Amino acid sequence: MGQSRTYAPDAAEIERLADAAIAALSEPFRGLLQGVVLRVEEFADEEVLQAFGIEDPFELSGLYSGRSVDRQSSLVSGELPSMIHLYRRPLLDEWAETGVCLEELITHVIVHEAGHHFGFSDAEMHAIEEQAE
Repeated sequence: MGQSRTYAPDAAEIERLADAAIAALSEPFRGLLQGVVLRVEEFADEEVLQAFGIEDPFELSGLYSGRSVDRQSSLVSGELPSMIHLYRRPLLDEWAETGVCLEELITHVIVHEAGHHFGFSDAEMHAIEEQAE
């Protein structure tokens, strides 16, 4: 996309950008995200914020929920599907504050949350990102 924006994208536009970010991932990662549900919400709910000890809802722009690939089993039933949650308002706030391209910011959050799907810890993902820089 790369064009200058003069408006705050709605949830449908954030979802479209996230879908494009996932489609741009290389295999096998893109294939391993098959079946992971993408949800765009304004903010994380209070229960999620409390679970992570976060007081300011603008501090959480994305979240992975579900079992990581290394912990999935065909014997487990009755669970919600794995999900990547994107929180629109915190993403837009970070976009405005940092000046980072919105597409790049959404891609970064998708990759980070997908890392949780693959079983990586935050520390492991930060190390991977630092090596890539």
